[in-house]
Amino acid sequence: MPHRVEVRFIAGLNDLLPPGRRGRPMTIEVAVGTTAKDLAESLGVPHTEIAVIVVNGESVDFGHPVRDGDRMSVYPVFEALDVSDSG
Repeated sequence: MPHRVEVRFIAGLNDLLPPGRRGRPMTIEVAVGTTAKDLAESLGVPHTEIAVIVVNGESVDFGHPVRDGDRMSVYPVFEALDVSDSG
């Protein structure tokens, strides 16, 4: 029986999704054994664009197996910002 997972992509990752799936959480059915990386890439988001994946409030790695009822947020790689005090 497939797992139902709620997933949302943050910021610029939405640009990689089909228009009807951008900017909102979506519920996806996935096969047992699907990893966080598999789920993201199945929706068109390359893992090289992902910095952090949070499942049920905890940071996980790409190999984390998603489970029925999980809530997953996927955050993009951000450009480095210079926040040092130059004064």
